[in-house]
Amino acid sequence: MAASAVNRADLLQRQGFYPPPPGASEIPGLECSGVISEIGENVEGLRVGDQVCALLAGGGYAEKVAVPWQQVMPVPDGVPLAEAAALPEVACTVWSMVFMAARLRKGETLLVHGGASGIGTMAIQLAKAFGSSVLVTAGSAEKVQRCLDLGADEGVNYREEDFAERFRGRADVILDIIGAKYLAGNLDALAIGGRLTVIGMQGGTRGELDLGTLMAKRGTVHGAGLRTRPVDDKGVICRGVTENVWPLVAAGAVRPVVHATVPMEDAAQAHRLLEQGEHIGKILLTR
Repeated sequence: MAASAVNRADLLQRQGFYPPPPGASEIPGLECSGVISEIGENVEGLRVGDQVCALLAGGGYAEKVAVPWQQVMPVPDGVPLAEAAALPEVACTVWSMVFMAARLRKGETLLVHGGASGIGTMAIQLAKAFGSSVLVTAGSAEKVQRCLDLGADEGVNYREEDFAERFRGRADVILDIIGAKYLAGNLDALAIGGRLTVIGMQGGTRGELDLGTLMAKRGTVHGAGLRTRPVDDKGVICRGVTENVWPLVAAGAVRPVVHATVPMEDAAQAHRLLEQGEHIGKILLTR
């Protein structure tokens, strides 16, 4: 292992609210980068000594990790090995939810909540690279500006302005990390035929949905995560990322955004940084 990265799921697991799926390592860490030291049977396209990054169900904070080969991806050209640990979770989440599930198309508009987060910074760059417009919410003027610097077209500081009023009826796809608290506002922001994708529940798990409005807008609501998906499903996502996202990373059109790099032995400090909510992009843990 060269590096891992901190995700909000790690905080929840530490607090006892998000245990790993059956059979997965109980050590935290949902992504990593490193060098292959051993290969099992029937492994395709990988060799001992390859520099790779991987999507994990757990174990990213360990010294070594065993990973299903389907979830292992090459390090994109031009990306340092440790920095590659910032990519798997965000790239696979955005690719699977925004492009595979919600089918964002060129010329459409994506609304990203938490635009300055690791997932948000990846979503902004990928949507722009594929020819879409991007709206964002973020928790400060500085964060909004960083999102604009990454390519977002318009941003709202949610502490000062109602995103639903600003973006009413404009979002073809919404990538939401908040959940229940934003449900009504997201419905207002959806365009006709819009697709709401929920990947987080920071704002609660239960809310009311106006089905009349949803039907009038011919909208859809989709919720999913990565951690508990079957290996074959994760493999499909990882192949899609390798084929469609990595060339953009290699070309410099998309890049990992790293807020801080923390030694693995100081993982507690990395958790505190994430909990403070002032970060922009990813927080890496390196060995």
